Amino acid sequence: MIKSMTGYGRAVETVNGREFTVELRSVNNRYLDCSVRLPRLVSFAEDAVKQAVKASISRGKVDVFISVRSESGDEIRVTLNKNVVEGYLTAMRQMVTEHGVSDDISVSTLSRMSDVFIVEKPEVDEEALLADLMYVVDKALAGYDAMRTAEGAALDRDLRSRGQTILDLVAQVEAGNAQTVVDYRARLEKKLREVLENTNIDESRILTEAAIFADKVAVDEETVRLRSHLQQMNAMLDAGGAMGRKLDFLLQEMNRETNTIGSKCTDVRLARIVVDMKAELEKIREQTQNIE
Repeated sequence: MIKSMTGYGRAVETVNGREFTVELRSVNNRYLDCSVRLPRLVSFAEDAVKQAVKASISRGKVDVFISVRSESGDEIRVTLNKNVVEGYLTAMRQMVTEHGVSDDISVSTLSRMSDVFIVEKPEVDEEALLADLMYVVDKALAGYDAMRTAEGAALDRDLRSRGQTILDLVAQVEAGNAQTVVDYRARLEKKLREVLENTNIDESRILTEAAIFADKVAVDEETVRLRSHLQQMNAMLDAGGAMGRKLDFLLQEMNRETNTIGSKCTDVRLARIVVDMKAELEKIREQTQNIE
């Protein structure tokens, strides 16, 4: 099954007292470009998250947003450093007594002094925290992948349908091209009769001219290759997996064959059919830009 490069996934889970929120979204890109935004508490997990994304995605610009909230609220503990506070107070009061400065000591004044507060961060088991986070990352990736797979199924159906439309148009070109040669021979014979009037017409000359014309407008080789390319496209769709780049190259080949067919078609009706073929190929190309 093919997958789209665009997708969205989100997972919110509470694990061991922490609520993890993981969001993934992606847009088309030639290569894989993964950006991860996460809080300081789990900053060490950036590489692990990128590796998980890389294991699931081969192309696209992927943005991952992670937030962590502790239910207990005890991630950071702030206490008063009493010895330091008493030291500041003693020194400040000495300044008032000995130097006669205004006594404007306040809580706001003291709180700006260095080392007045002791900030304690609990020991974090990074290995356990990483395992909890990656559990939620995997759930977000699963939802994201399900969305890409659903979009890929729609792309698959559309590409196969358009491929069949092109095959039908190719059959019309082949039938019309054969009729073009027949019509050319009839016109040539009529013109020769008008010019030569009662003179006997050299049938071999007509056959030769018709053969030369048939060779110029023959599209057999191009239609055979075009059919082969369309079969390859269906085979790639059957195989599934990342194929966007290969399919893009295959489309270049199909466009090349179609342009050659167009240059050989002298009939207006056939030229219009070729235009329809090109329109379908362009729609396939647009859809291919969304395939991983």
